[in-house]
Amino acid sequence: MKVIYTIVLALIVMFIITFSLENTADVQLQYYDYFRRSLPTYMLIFIAFLSGVIFTGFMGIVERFRLTRTINRLNKTIRDLRREMKTNGNPPDAHDGKGDYPESEKNEIK
Repeated sequence: MKVIYTIVLALIVMFIITFSLENTADVQLQYYDYFRRSLPTYMLIFIAFLSGVIFTGFMGIVERFRLTRTINRLNKTIRDLRREMKTNGNPPDAHDGKGDYPESEKNEIK
């Protein structure tokens, strides 16, 4: 597996190098009179790609925090329900056929 990882990494590095060497033409960037800059094409594409990676990473971090908060809230609900079950006594198991079910449901459970 380590050999495959090394080969894939070497191919990606080779692609980046050859892409950079083939796309050296300058691109003029301009925003009205506030901003004027000249960048090589490969630099502009790499900047756009890296900004997308960074933005996606931040969105992933936000989603992870949101999911962690949801998990903690649900775990608290489970703890509270277990605590309530201990204080009220355990209810009969729904699958043992001893609960307060109508006769038709008792036959379906068994």
